[in-house]
Amino acid sequence: MGRAFQNRKESMAKTAAAKTKVYSKYGREIYVCAKQGGTDPNGNLTLRGLMERAKKDQVPGHVIEKALDKASGVGGEDYSPARYEGFGPGNCMVIVDCLTDNPNRTFGDVRGCFNKAKSKLGTPGSVSHMFDHCAILAFAGSDEEAALEALMEADVDVTDIENEEGRITVFAPHTEYAKAKQALLDAFSGIEFEVDEIQFVPQTVTQVEGDDVAMFEKLIDTLNDLDDVQNVYHNAEITE
Repeated sequence: MGRAFQNRKESMAKTAAAKTKVYSKYGREIYVCAKQGGTDPNGNLTLRGLMERAKKDQVPGHVIEKALDKASGVGGEDYSPARYEGFGPGNCMVIVDCLTDNPNRTFGDVRGCFNKAKSKLGTPGSVSHMFDHCAILAFAGSDEEAALEALMEADVDVTDIENEEGRITVFAPHTEYAKAKQALLDAFSGIEFEVDEIQFVPQTVTQVEGDDVAMFEKLIDTLNDLDDVQNVYHNAEITE
């Protein structure tokens, strides 16, 4: 599984406008997470992970605090998750995760991105069955057996565990995220996660080559430019 896993990091924004988009996406996700599971990161491990990732991506503290303050108040925006699946250039598979306060607008925007890239939106489930929805936790270490033992004792359904180049990477179903993270925090004092995410990991890859490469890049760029889009997952492997 690790071979298929690519730790997608937001590239460092080089313009104020790009930075604002990154901040907005984190702020929206933190708001929804805190609204659903509480604003205390000690009792909401998903929120804690989000906040840690935001800080690593240099999101200012005031952006995080504002999202938490909004979540602790009454009312506020009514964001809901929306997921779209489709086929991109070269017949690669694409999953688009959104948070939106206007599903009709978001659907139209996402569909427009696919149409401009000569791609096609599919029905729910049309491609997601070819991805594993995983919690991925990676940290510096070499004692794979101790990590596995801690997870097994906590009754975590571990999908895979790897020990490569001084880093242990744990894969588990996304529903096991909080339990897996807490088990590792309890077992290893002072642990710092290099990767702490829930992702769709493709089971297979599709080669994208020739003229399809430019169209694929156009699809991904236009999707990421949409305010409502939080994450884009795909199984494309670019062939130069």
